[in-house]
Amino acid sequence: MRDADEEMRHGVRHTKGEEGTIHSWELVTAVDGPGTRLTYFLAGCALRCLYCHNPDTWMMRNGTRATADEVLTRVRRYSHVLKASDGGLTISGGEPLLQPDFVARIFRGAKEMGIHTALDTSGFLGARASNELLADTDLVLLDVKSGDPATYKEVTGRALQPTLDFGRRLSAQGVKIWVRYVLVPGLTDDAHNVDLVADYLAELDTVERVEVLPFHQMGREKWHALNEPYALEDTQAPSPALVARVRRQFAERGLTVY
Repeated sequence: MRDADEEMRHGVRHTKGEEGTIHSWELVTAVDGPGTRLTYFLAGCALRCLYCHNPDTWMMRNGTRATADEVLTRVRRYSHVLKASDGGLTISGGEPLLQPDFVARIFRGAKEMGIHTALDTSGFLGARASNELLADTDLVLLDVKSGDPATYKEVTGRALQPTLDFGRRLSAQGVKIWVRYVLVPGLTDDAHNVDLVADYLAELDTVERVEVLPFHQMGREKWHALNEPYALEDTQAPSPALVARVRRQFAERGLTVY
């Protein structure tokens, strides 16, 4: 976790928000929020999730420097497409809240154009999101990776509590939430662990949906290319029966499940 700790320290130094570090961007439909999305993936992450399918986004030094104005120029270029599809702008990562001022500046500009905004985050660095940033955020795609602190630590290398606190703060401020839960056999599939997540989400007033995402091996080659030890080398995708059981656990709390 030493490099992840360094990413957190490095991210703090980017405080003005005029420019940031970007890994990539893409224009996608039905992913990363409603409608057609212009999605920016920022470089740098404070977590080291065992199932991460984009480990190439972990380090800020692997990204490209860009200004907020450059990003907003592209948003403006695609604004008609985004509005026509009831889509918008999503900022993902890595972890976008390593660069909260950069995100805030971009979202402020997007809202001035009338563009829907979505923040894709683990919530671990939620304390870095200012109230002004959240006021310009229409939707948070919140990755709740576990409900059990020990499992969360195993999955991410970090503590669970900051994510729980951030979710409650979003709910209190009326920010809409779409939850993502990655289902990994032998890691996040324990019934009690899922119950803990489901009970927590049922307490939040602004959760609109829960997306149960079956684990896949699409990121394995990236781990190999980076010479990173990959703990889930032999892990299989969850069975349809397991996926159905987990979705049912969320649905039993009255949550809308995908």
